[in-house]
Amino acid sequence: MFRKFTITLIVLLLFSFNFSNAKAGSNDELILEKNQPAEVKDCFEKINRVTFAFNQALDGVIFKPVASAYRLLPPPIKSGVSNSLNNLSNVLTIPNNILQGELKKAGVNTGRFLINTTIGILGIVDVATDLGFPEYEKEDYGQSLATMGVGPGCYVVLPILGPSTIRDATASVANFVGGDAWYNVSVENDTRYFSDFDYYASKIMSGVDFRAKNFDSIENLEKNSIDFYASVKSLYLQDRQQKILNTNKIVDTQNDGDWEEIEN
Repeated sequence: MFRKFTITLIVLLLFSFNFSNAKAGSNDELILEKNQPAEVKDCFEKINRVTFAFNQALDGVIFKPVASAYRLLPPPIKSGVSNSLNNLSNVLTIPNNILQGELKKAGVNTGRFLINTTIGILGIVDVATDLGFPEYEKEDYGQSLATMGVGPGCYVVLPILGPSTIRDATASVANFVGGDAWYNVSVENDTRYFSDFDYYASKIMSGVDFRAKNFDSIENLEKNSIDFYASVKSLYLQDRQQKILNTNKIVDTQNDGDWEEIEN
């Protein structure tokens, strides 16, 4: 109980501090200004680079080999895994659609989730898209805070989870205060059908799926970058800005990725 209260308090303090410093102007202009990649300071660069090096080593030992093997699976299997993970992420997207005032999208995504979970066999088949539902866009608590005027704070690199910002890293603790239904069903509560293994297995598979989808892009970026750390930071911040603004512009070499998949 005390842990949840403390985490909630941290989120509220973060929101209050950043919101009190918001500048006048339209909401979109404020979001654009606060989330400009060039405006996000790398306050902890020395620590970030050490963590980045650790993550690279871990990737070389675990994620890269596993992703390589995963890429060899038949396309229907890979597609089924991706569809299932996307469907599961609806439990995080839907409440954030509501927080951002996107009630129509919340309704659409609820429909997608119900159809794909039932007719689509736990989301393995994306029946909703075949039925004409709009393209699915993921949302999270970091994006919701951004739309409320909360700035990103400093850039940080988290162990295993990778690139983030103070705002987004702090917002991710919403999983532990009731924000992620999948976490509550599988980890927080002792249910008959799901366990904490199911939750963490889905997060690991999200990481593997992301690494496999972006395998060539990441390899090319590392090979052609003078400073791989700086390139990843720039790519992440650009991608994050576009997700917050819900734009469709393709960022550099990234292909069908979501840097927040693992942590949310």
